[in-house]
Amino acid sequence: MLLKIKKIKMNIQIGHVLPDFKAKDENGNEVNNQTLKGKKVILSFYAQDDTPSCTKQVCSLKDSVEYFKSKGYLIYGISPDSEKKHQKFKAKYEIPFPLLADTDKSMLLTFGLFGPKKFMGKDVIGVYRTSVVIDEKGIVTHIIEKVNTGNHGEQLTEVLGLN
Repeated sequence: MLLKIKKIKMNIQIGHVLPDFKAKDENGNEVNNQTLKGKKVILSFYAQDDTPSCTKQVCSLKDSVEYFKSKGYLIYGISPDSEKKHQKFKAKYEIPFPLLADTDKSMLLTFGLFGPKKFMGKDVIGVYRTSVVIDEKGIVTHIIEKVNTGNHGEQLTEVLGLN
C-alpha cells in the first residue's frame, strides 16, 4: 500500500499572533508565547540534533548570533530531541542560544510543522524545516519554509532586510 504524501498546511501565517505553546529549553526552563512577548525572536525548527543538515542549520545561526543580537533578536532552535540530547549538542558545537525540547511534538503540531513529507526520495513523517520570525507584539513577521541549511544566518539577514 502506497502512502500518498501531502504536506499539511501550516497553522501559522504572517500577520497572525504567535499561537499558544510551551516547551522547555535544554536546562528545563519553560519558554512560551507569553515569555517571548516584548522580544523579537527567531524560532528555527529542525528535525534532529547532530545530523548533517540540522547541524549546518544550527551552526549557521550560531555564526550569526551576535549580529542578530545586535539587531535585537533572540534565537531559539526547536526539535523533538530531549533536553539531555540538546545539552550534548550545545556543548559539542558551542551553541550560544537555547534549544527547545519538543519531545511530544506539541509545539510542532501547534505550528503545523510536523507531518508527511519526502526525505531522500522516501515518504516519511517528520519535521518541516522552517524558521519563524516574530516581533515584540508576538506577531509573525516572516516565515522561511525553504531553509538554506549551510547559510541560514545569511538567508535570515537577507529576508529580514538587515544587510
